[in-house]
Amino acid sequence: MGSLKSLEREYPIIDSNFQNFCASHGIFSDWLNLGLCVNMSSVGKCHLVGTIFFRGIFGYLVVYNRVEDILIHDLYILVAFAEQQPTSERLKQGITQILSILDGQHQPWLNGMELLGDAQQNKPVLSTGCEGIDMLLQGGLRGGQLTELVGPSSSGKTQICLKVASGVATKYFGGVVFIDTSNSFSPLRIAHLINQIPDPIFKEVKLNILEKVMSRILCHSVFDIFAMLDVVHQLEYNLRSLVQTGADKVQLLVVDSLSSLITPILGGSGSHGRALMISVGFLLKKLAHEHNLVVVVTNHMVGGGGEGGSLKPALGESWKGIPHVRLLLSRDPGSNVCNVSILKHSCMVWLLAGLLGL
Repeated sequence: MGSLKSLEREYPIIDSNFQNFCASHGIFSDWLNLGLCVNMSSVGKCHLVGTIFFRGIFGYLVVYNRVEDILIHDLYILVAFAEQQPTSERLKQGITQILSILDGQHQPWLNGMELLGDAQQNKPVLSTGCEGIDMLLQGGLRGGQLTELVGPSSSGKTQICLKVASGVATKYFGGVVFIDTSNSFSPLRIAHLINQIPDPIFKEVKLNILEKVMSRILCHSVFDIFAMLDVVHQLEYNLRSLVQTGADKVQLLVVDSLSSLITPILGGSGSHGRALMISVGFLLKKLAHEHNLVVVVTNHMVGGGGEGGSLKPALGESWKGIPHVRLLLSRDPGSNVCNVSILKHSCMVWLLAGLLGL
């Protein structure tokens, strides 16, 4: 849940007059009043899953957003104060709007059949464009899930991301958001993949297709985790707006690479970096589930420690349980063949259940 100020553009009733009223009753109070102290010259901030993270020389400080302060107030007293104001009706409408927003944040209970129906009707399976990977994944990438591609440098992670992006925009007419953290996005590669479409069509028609497909792919270059979170929260806001306006639907979110943003904040003995990493993971899963997106992130490999230690996925033990699907990519030296194996997938659960006779 964002701050009251961040909600104003979507809900005009939560205007400056309403915010001032709340502030006068201890709601949406300034974070400095909570006794937190940071070096203002080095502070950066971003909204994240109901909290605000402040980055400074003392690490990461977490402050709960003040929207939820509405709930710890006696609503009857708050309404009584509102009735004493010249704009009482509008203030009460604002309180009602906030309560409605908070209520909407809590998903209703669903039984097994409802969940099954949602999975079958609303969670698409999108082809990766690679027949072998689609067979491995029993059809392709699943909506509502976070899929991680793990592998060393030059193992094909970015190439698969680009192929999936071009396929979703071409075959499914879906929107794609590509968050590029290392200048890996290649529009020329996307154009090459689109021009490889085998259909015997005229050059002019192919050019028209290229323009339409490329316009469905939005690329954002970000170079720190806070900039990425700004993009993700803007996407979340846009997705809500798209539902309301019926515009074209975003079907794929790619973060290439997630580990390059998170690894720098994992150093040291503190737990702030890991907490932020886990929050990012759950935010991406929330987006995937609520908007039926396919979310794909990439992760590099690191040494296992000691001389000659084997490579292992970066981001550590705390991360590996977050993605729904983990694929390990590798490439033999001097070969153009990409090898893919499953580290984690629901089909592995089905296989284990079959072996155990469950």
